[in-house]
Amino acid sequence: MLSKADLFARLSGEGHAAGITVVTPNKRLSQALMAEFDAYQIDKGKAVWEAPDILPFGAFVERLWEDALYSPIAEKHGDRFPLLLTPAQEQHLWEQVLKDSTFLLKDGAAQQCREAWRLMHQWRIEAGSATEDAAAFARWSAAYRKRTEGEIDAARLPDLMAGHLKELKTPKLLVAYAFDVMPPQTQAFLGRFEFTRCDPEASAGSCARASFPSATHEIEAAAKWARARLEEGRKRIGVVVPDLQSRRSEVSRVFSRVMQPGYNLPAQAGTPFPFNISLGRALSCYPLVDFALGLIELAFRSVQFDRASHLVRSPFLGGADTELGRRASLDVKLRRDSDATISLARLVAAAEPAPLLRKHLEQVFEITKTRPDSPAEWARHFSAILEAAGFPGERALDSDEFQARAKWHEMLGELSKLERVVERFSFAEAFAFVQRLCAATLFQPESPEAPIQVLGVLESAGLRFDCLWVSGLTDEAWPLTARPNPFIPIAAQKKAGIPQASAEASAALDERLTEEWKRAAAEVVFSWPAKDKDKDLAPSPLILSVEEQVLTIPAYPRYRDLLFASRKLESFEDRKAPPVFPGKIRGGTRVLADQAACPFRAFARWRLSAERLEEPESGLDPRDRGKLLHALMREIWTRLRGSESLRKDPSAAIAQSAETAVKEMGLEGRFAELERERLAKLAREWLDIERRRAPFKVSSVEEKRTIAVAGLQFESRIDRMDELVDGEMSGGHVLIDYKSSRMLSPRQWDGPRPDDPQLPLYAVAAPEALAAVVFAKMRPGEMRFMGYSKAERVLPKVEIYRDWQKLLDTWKRDADALGKSFAAGEAPVDPKEGLKTCRMCELHTLCRVYEKLGAIGEEGGA
Repeated sequence: MLSKADLFARLSGEGHAAGITVVTPNKRLSQALMAEFDAYQIDKGKAVWEAPDILPFGAFVERLWEDALYSPIAEKHGDRFPLLLTPAQEQHLWEQVLKDSTFLLKDGAAQQCREAWRLMHQWRIEAGSATEDAAAFARWSAAYRKRTEGEIDAARLPDLMAGHLKELKTPKLLVAYAFDVMPPQTQAFLGRFEFTRCDPEASAGSCARASFPSATHEIEAAAKWARARLEEGRKRIGVVVPDLQSRRSEVSRVFSRVMQPGYNLPAQAGTPFPFNISLGRALSCYPLVDFALGLIELAFRSVQFDRASHLVRSPFLGGADTELGRRASLDVKLRRDSDATISLARLVAAAEPAPLLRKHLEQVFEITKTRPDSPAEWARHFSAILEAAGFPGERALDSDEFQARAKWHEMLGELSKLERVVERFSFAEAFAFVQRLCAATLFQPESPEAPIQVLGVLESAGLRFDCLWVSGLTDEAWPLTARPNPFIPIAAQKKAGIPQASAEASAALDERLTEEWKRAAAEVVFSWPAKDKDKDLAPSPLILSVEEQVLTIPAYPRYRDLLFASRKLESFEDRKAPPVFPGKIRGGTRVLADQAACPFRAFARWRLSAERLEEPESGLDPRDRGKLLHALMREIWTRLRGSESLRKDPSAAIAQSAETAVKEMGLEGRFAELERERLAKLAREWLDIERRRAPFKVSSVEEKRTIAVAGLQFESRIDRMDELVDGEMSGGHVLIDYKSSRMLSPRQWDGPRPDDPQLPLYAVAAPEALAAVVFAKMRPGEMRFMGYSKAERVLPKVEIYRDWQKLLDTWKRDADALGKSFAAGEAPVDPKEGLKTCRMCELHTLCRVYEKLGAIGEEGGA
């Protein structure tokens, strides 16, 4: 054994020139050891020193292979000297082996096979047949070995290079640093060198354990503790989060907020944080890479609209800054007119308002006319598509984006390298390969060294800190459960000593790691959440020997608290907007409907033009079905003109009307045929209701009228006006509005804030003498007239309103009140029925109604 002090002394005095190489179990440990050595040299007052040869074990073996590849060894073996497969090539070969098998396999099976292959070689385990899975794996292994004849993979590379060490220049001394577990393959390989071991030094210090109400409280306390230690001058602070992969976003948000209140404000964009999270995100999560994948997919097949919308608005598409406004307007237009999916050809046709966008998309379209058939050609083709699109955009990339682009090029390089193991590739295969590779590749942009390191369990092994906090140590989470590989018999794994093969071995490993944490810093804190929702949690048995203490956690205020504490408040009354000038008002009678529901809604929609962006849906949305219904009824009554025609067979008129309505919506094919059938059935059922009425003739269909209220003029369109031609109400008119809603009632006209003032407004403004005002409820199985009539037998089953003039006067008074309120600029946030009114409104973030009415749940909101 060699102490770290002796190791640094020898590296400082003799170093790489003297043939000393240090290997570590992983890359993070080698980087940390390199940083410690640099600090050691700085403390000695040195300004320049020779970089030590410190690298992970796997990288050391690969370096030996590269030395052999470009040495007389390879020349001596000729074509028989094996080439090293990349991880992506290995994965693809395993996928092909499993694809050729008859087993029904889940996603991830190829990765598990690859891991089993690595374990077999590391721990010297023979493929067995004790279980059905093991027997299948033995067959797959034989097939994989046959496919890789003349090649070598990372699992077998140490055994290959062990036979060539005498022919290579090797280190005079090899130091194995911080190897807690050393598989037999690694031991045998290192045994061929003059090597010694070195372990991190132990720190004598204090240990404490503490619990917190929840996992969120725990991680926030750890962040505040880390900031406090940083302000005390500690230089190396560690925080271990066992489930870091699933909680990465939460951890990043909490640490950012604690370390730098207001971190998400534009003024602080780009400011470096004093912490680093060891675990990266999937490469496909980075916006630049996500755009590249999305554009390539759009180039060859239709994509969901939200995907295409994201691409159109992306800064990584050529001309994005120049056409920022045009592309935003195009996106709004596409949301109104597009289908739920969209192809490149349709997007090109729609992109006329943005000429630069159209130019780039047309260039992409031209490139897609050719289809390569090999991995290397597809890699070049994908690059050409992105180049034609002006990727990565006009603006300069920041550091993270620049590194993400470099990593993206590496992914295309991996696709190109796949040519060694597969000759032909379709687009679907090439794109799926790149997509999976980007999703499986964890990427962390390089950044300046940070004093606070947030780590997972395995990344923390062997590291030393000034102070360390280990979180999440419940009895369920620590020790970790055993995770034996399903393709190797468990008995063989236990016999070999694989740490995660059994509960006993896993517990022993985690106990050693816990003891390692206790010695990793002068101050160590173990913590656990006391509850998970309503479930009580207990501490891990591995930390029960540590004294429980009450930790003093500083209270660092949030940015909102700082703002409130400043007390720089300004108050003003904003319930009233400037008055509306008399004249035409856009929005029609919907303005008064919104004024009745909530004055602020009417102000925001019809004066500020605040609207929710639409989302295209598959098939017809409710608005489209409403248009079809109105078009159908317009065409039917344009042809029939009254009850006289109902005595004859109206089938021809129904068929022609349904055909016209479907054509107006632009429907085609089988979908159009189904809609025609649906509309015809709907029309036949409705005309049965119309036959029960007193004789009438249709006076107007979808007639446009201008309605004046409180000095304002609203454009309206009356669905239908009928004139009665027989009986005591002869000459009277019936005002009809088509509706297909389930919840429909004349009570919606009741004031003083009617839910639906449209028909009352039409009624009081109509010059005709009205005998009835009704909804035509057109839902299959529920069809009927609903409303009020002046006398009996005007319409079947319609309520008689005896004081007809009083009803009209009441409607006029309510309409005038709403019109005057809107004209005067009345715009308070005053939903008619509390949050029940707000459920169907999309302006919550603008009006902030929940701040007025309290928490969502208190009013029964969602």
